[in-house]
Amino acid sequence: MPVKPVDTIWMNGRLVKWDEAKVHVLSHVIHYGSSWFEGIRCYDTKRGSGIFRLDAHLRRLYDSCKIYRATIPYSKPELEEAIKQTIRANGLKACYIRPIVYRGYGEVGVNPVNCPIDVSIAVWEWGTYLGPEALEHGIDVGVSSWRRPAPDTLPTVAKSGGNYLNSQLIRLEAMAAGYAEGIALDVFGHVSEGSGENIFLVREKTIFTPPIAAALLPGVTRSTVMTLARELGYPVVEMNIPREMLSTVEEVFFTGTAAEITPVRSVDRITVGEGHPGPVTRELQAAFFDVIKNGNDKFHWLSFL
Repeated sequence: MPVKPVDTIWMNGRLVKWDEAKVHVLSHVIHYGSSWFEGIRCYDTKRGSGIFRLDAHLRRLYDSCKIYRATIPYSKPELEEAIKQTIRANGLKACYIRPIVYRGYGEVGVNPVNCPIDVSIAVWEWGTYLGPEALEHGIDVGVSSWRRPAPDTLPTVAKSGGNYLNSQLIRLEAMAAGYAEGIALDVFGHVSEGSGENIFLVREKTIFTPPIAAALLPGVTRSTVMTLARELGYPVVEMNIPREMLSTVEEVFFTGTAAEITPVRSVDRITVGEGHPGPVTRELQAAFFDVIKNGNDKFHWLSFL
């Protein structure tokens, strides 16, 4: 989805004009993928502009950086305020938020220790990630030939820029085959996740999702949906999911900050259930959108501006 420029971007403690938000071509991040980021949404709810699960997203950002021994030079409260400042400065009621930490210009080489840790925050207007019809009618997906990394290769629990080279291959292959998205398997052949979304399956009113050990990112929307599902009385089971289970369940859906709760209507051109979003998916969508649209937030997930 094209990004519509706004006025300013926060970079290392100050707001700079959109067109002036640049990094040096010899920055470590450009050559070695050393960045860690979050995708967060601010919603225009009936109670005002609210950032969804800001605390959980920043917790994951700090965790991702810690894994790579990159110390963020700002406290968590400072980044929270910087995010709100950036939204206010650009006059947005609803937006996508991209805080990114990256190793900047210092030395060129794999060793990163002499490169500075830079931080930027960008916000922009953003609609439905997988298209305006996706939330309502569902999407067609295919299982990718590209696997997620083995557990002793790259830490998939870190939301790092380098990990998304794998995601790009999955997405490119899916689009070339005529699918809206791809599903990756882990190194053992179990279902992992989409290129940028977690996945859930529903069979006989029980909700299944792969465990964190299946080489997936521990999604914030994933944990949100698990909480909402249990609140609605649905059992939620984290387990290794064989590929063939995708063909035998009644419902499949993706979750993510960008994807929100997106139904899947077919996998590898095999229809899921009745070929349209099922009742459990619809109920979870309704509960989720009640929070982000109406502001009915008993879990205190929204941080209002």
